[in-house]
Amino acid sequence: MATKTAEGATGGTEAGTGARKDDETTTAGPAAEQSAENQAVEEQDAENQAAGDPAAENQGAEEAAEAAGGEAGDATEAAGGKTPSGVGQGAGAVVSAALGLVSLSGGWIGTVASAREQLVGQLQTSSTASVARQIKEVYGDAWHATALWAGLFALAALITGVVVLARPAFGTPGRPQAAWIKSVAWAGVSLGVIGLLLAVLKYSDALLGLPSTG
Repeated sequence: MATKTAEGATGGTEAGTGARKDDETTTAGPAAEQSAENQAVEEQDAENQAAGDPAAENQGAEEAAEAAGGEAGDATEAAGGKTPSGVGQGAGAVVSAALGLVSLSGGWIGTVASAREQLVGQLQTSSTASVARQIKEVYGDAWHATALWAGLFALAALITGVVVLARPAFGTPGRPQAAWIKSVAWAGVSLGVIGLLLAVLKYSDALLGLPSTG
């Protein structure tokens, strides 16, 4: 009787042990499968990185481009938010050409200065003065005044045109100057040189000097 009881207890113990093993196997099954799947995914990612995945490379290039664009935008905003439009250079070129034309014609201020010198010469010259002195005081000084103002306008046209042409060297790198701005500026420089040369020749009486009275 005692032997049968011991055998039953032993059988019950083995049955309980087997049941616990089955439960542990059942519990560990899904966890092991999940671990295996995670390991497979990690291995696949490692292989993609080692082989240079095109999608990953494209994504990295896009991110780098976006970062570069953001930095460029920040730099533009820091510089003033807007790129130069060239309006100032165009205006300077037009002013240069206009001053060059005025230097050739003398302008109204040159005419007024000439008339004033002529009036002063008439007032300061007596009727008993020699003909040569009268011509010099009445006409010579008036012509010199016209040449002087013409030379000043020509010099202003020349300086303005040179500044406009040299402005891109001190502006935004890689931004070319408009063709029409260059053309008008060069026209102003050319007119300024011609006007300045004529003014110097007239002021020194090398061109259209006073008539001889002898």
